[in-house]
Amino acid sequence: MKRILFFSLTYHPFIGGAEVAIKEVTSRISPNEYAFGMITLRFDSALPKFEHVGNIDIFRIGFTRHGAKIGDLNKFPLVLNKYLYPFWALVRAVVLHRHKPYDAVASVMTSYASFAPLFFKWFFPKVSYIIRADDGDPIEYLKKRVGIFRPLFTRVFTKADYAITTSSYLERFVRSMGYTGPLAIVPNGVNSAHFSQQYAPEELDILKKKLGKKEDGMYLVTTSRLVKKNACDDVIRALPFLPENVKFLVLGIGPDEAMLRALAHELGVETRVRFLNQIGHTEMPKYLKVSDIFIRPSRSEGFGISFIEAMAAGLPVIATQEGGIADFLFDAKRNPNKPTTGWAVDRDSPKQIAEAVKDILANPEQVARVKATAKKMAIEKYDWNPIAKQMQLIFVQVFGNQ
Repeated sequence: MKRILFFSLTYHPFIGGAEVAIKEVTSRISPNEYAFGMITLRFDSALPKFEHVGNIDIFRIGFTRHGAKIGDLNKFPLVLNKYLYPFWALVRAVVLHRHKPYDAVASVMTSYASFAPLFFKWFFPKVSYIIRADDGDPIEYLKKRVGIFRPLFTRVFTKADYAITTSSYLERFVRSMGYTGPLAIVPNGVNSAHFSQQYAPEELDILKKKLGKKEDGMYLVTTSRLVKKNACDDVIRALPFLPENVKFLVLGIGPDEAMLRALAHELGVETRVRFLNQIGHTEMPKYLKVSDIFIRPSRSEGFGISFIEAMAAGLPVIATQEGGIADFLFDAKRNPNKPTTGWAVDRDSPKQIAEAVKDILANPEQVARVKATAKKMAIEKYDWNPIAKQMQLIFVQVFGNQ
């Protein structure tokens, strides 16, 4: 059995796309072949310092606050955790390794957490070190945010034995940081069976009534953290250009919620925007099914599981082609040589968003073809089962070089 230790600032229950990917992939790999560990920050004192979730042993460290929410993670004193994490995590990893050695260490994203496996590699050079890039921020921001630690951050890449990225966009980022070794692109995926499931009409009617959806109502929906890069503000700015029956459902939480509510009020569309907070993974497909168009005009994106989930659920998708989105979102006009899978708009373009919505509403036959193409792609290319097999093949390569 091979043992792999992951490092991540956040993990269950504080999860985003990168953390979901680790959970989904590891749960599909036989525990008789691989044992996984995860050192992450605890944040909430109600969480245990150790627990086994899925196929991963989770070790939690750091300052805590009772009942901490995602919005508290960037507030004092919890914000100190991310700066101290590399050192706390290193100490914990060394203790764990000496008790029962690991065969490889891996980062989940190229964040402050990445320094911990780098430090571990310096202490244990024979242990394989995997750098995994699954970041959604712009490349220039990723490079600048480390400030005076840029030389050390560069070594996060150059000292790695193997690199995994979720998109060609992030492959360029990793290579630009000086990494020259073997690299594989393994996208994030979707539980296609879960998101493509069908519901009884009566069950969907109950949710529509709860949301106040009328027969002529057209609901735009997004599932995203409420932060600048996800550009929910651009969707709100597009609403004045659209008919009154077009409304916007926002599934997610984040620091920009107050700003977005204020913007909706300022533009006179506050009654057309519904903030539904964080919807659990179990219920999310149902919310997608009662909606009409998925939209997230991201200003940057490493990959974007939410888009693939919406495609699997059978929704037409409006998005930019920023970052990793360009790997799967193909527009009829912008990508004439590829099968159309959605509607592309420029970043920061509310009027283009409105035009894309109008085009979807006016062309149901075209929409049906695009939805079918996108759903087929999501199920055949991005289901978690084949992606887990790709990852397992990479682990074989990594350990074959030890």
